[in-house]
This record gives sequence, C-alpha cells and structure tokens, in this order.
Amino acid sequence: MTAVSTADRARYLELVGDGAQAAAVDFALALTERGVPPRDVVLDLVAPTQARIGELWARNEWSVAQEHVATHVSEQVVAALAARHRPQHSGRGVLVVACVDGEWHALPARMFAEVTRWDGWDVRFLGASVPGPHLISYLHRHGPDVVAVSCSVPTRLAAAHRVIEAAQGAGIPVLAGGRGFGPAARWGLRLGADRVAASAGEAVEVLRTWLLPAVGQYDPLRESFVSDDEHVLIAKRNTQLVAAAMDDLAQRFPALAGYSAHQREATEYDLGQIVEFLCAALFVDDTELFTTFLQWLRVVLGTRGVPPSSVDLVLDLYAQQLYDFPRARAQLAAGRRS
Repeated sequence: MTAVSTADRARYLELVGDGAQAAAVDFALALTERGVPPRDVVLDLVAPTQARIGELWARNEWSVAQEHVATHVSEQVVAALAARHRPQHSGRGVLVVACVDGEWHALPARMFAEVTRWDGWDVRFLGASVPGPHLISYLHRHGPDVVAVSCSVPTRLAAAHRVIEAAQGAGIPVLAGGRGFGPAARWGLRLGADRVAASAGEAVEVLRTWLLPAVGQYDPLRESFVSDDEHVLIAKRNTQLVAAAMDDLAQRFPALAGYSAHQREATEYDLGQIVEFLCAALFVDDTELFTTFLQWLRVVLGTRGVPPSSVDLVLDLYAQQLYDFPRARAQLAAGRRS
C-alpha cells in the first residue's frame, strides 16, 4: 500500500496556496491511482495541510484571502475523492455528522463524514452551524444509530453541551470530536459525550469498537457540572468590557486614534475573543483553555506588530472590571502569568 509522502504534502500545499483547484484535485486523485487509499489522502494529506495553513495564517505568512481559497480548494478535493471512490457497503448503521450552532469550520467534519462513509457507515452530513433545535428535530425524525458532534472552536462548547444532552435525551449516543473539545477531546467527556475522539482517524476506530446503542451519560435530574453562572453573566457584559478596554488602550497607545475603521473593528474583535474564551474556560472549568488561547493570540498579534504588553494590560483591566467574579479573576491571573 502506497503512503502519502512529505514531498506530496509540500506539493499539495503549493497547489492549494496558489488556488489551483483543478490541479489539486488531479493531484489527489492521482495519489489514489498510484495506490494511496482515499482515506489516507484525506487524513494524511488534506488534514495536515489544513493545520499547516492555520499556522501560516497565524504567523502572518498567509493572508485571510489565501487561507480561504486554500480551504475551498481542499473542500473540492474531498468532494472529488468522495465522488470518485464510493463505498461498497453501508452496513455499520446510520451516522449523523453535524457542526454545532455557530461553528462554521465544516471541512474537518466533512472529512470525517467521508472517511466513515468509506468505512461502511450510512452517513448523513448536515454541514456547518446546525441550530440545536433543528438538529434535535432531525434526530427525532430519522432516528440514527449515533450522532457525531463537531466543534472546532472552544467558544462553541456551551452549544455543544446543549446538543449532547438533548441527543442523549432522545436516546441517541453522541461522539464528540474536533479541536474545540480540547487536547484528547477531554472537554467532550466533561460535557457528557458518550465517546470522544481527538482526530478523524481516531473517531473511525472508536466507531469500529463501539457496541451501539449505549447511552449512559444522560440524566435529566443531574446537576450541571458548572459550579456557578459566572460565564453567563460575563458573556452578557462582553460589549461593556470591550468598550472599556478600547477606552483604556486609547489613553495608553495614542496611535490607536489613527486606526482605520477596519483596524478598530479587528481590535474590538480580538478584545471580544478574549472575553469569549474566558467564558469558555469558566464553562468547562479549565484554565488551560484560556492560557492556550492567549499564547496563540500573542503569536497572531506579535506577527502583526501589536505589542504583547497590550494583552497584559487588557487582562489587568478585565480583572478590575470583574472584581466580583473570583473564578474569572483567577483565570485572568493565570493568563497574565502565561
């Protein structure tokens, strides 16, 4: 069996970076013709390339436009592989794959959907940002054997939690996967998913050994794992916190007055992201979620000429504003130390 090589990945990255859709599709299909299983093309070529694209954008080596066109090309590559290599059987059961509400990164879920289809599942892929009530209605109507919930960004964990509980309430077991569920998908377990997987390949193996049906997590009377509602109250103050931070930064950094409308919007977005990730960390009660985001944000801002000290100042300001939220202040202090 032929494997994807380092040279193959380098060439594919070059093609998607140039937006060469036809050439990238031909390249991927040629790999399968030389003996690489389509599953491996997805998992060992497309998936790592997408991770590399994210790194290039974070380091300001690729623009948002280049990242978007490359992702679109990869979507077309996965679609072409799916059309060319159709599964021979679908006897494992019915699997619904959906991204949680507000989750627009659909490619990871699509890759998983096709890989499991090739592994013998009858897959219903619902796409990006499926509203929770609509997903639950679909599950009640079609009664699949299992639902796979995809989450790529931790700020959507609360939405994922609602879906997990509702699906289990309908008697359908849940597999949680995606980078949004954290290292080894541990936040998926924290939210009560029946099974978790850190990658599409791992998810396939989980499904192969999972004796369905098996729903043992759901209990409508159980207490929430969240010890308080700090994350809810702080989320409601997001706009207020961002406004206070913008005023404070304007006083400390006079250059902010000369920002264009686009620059101000980007700054406000980053300030809001700090609040959203703080709320997510409070929701699952895991400081690492917040500190990991801040380390990533420092790289992103640093490569764009924004002084890292500005993040420290914002964390200090948020701590002052949130003086009556002890868990949030502890998270912010950990963020400053990191």
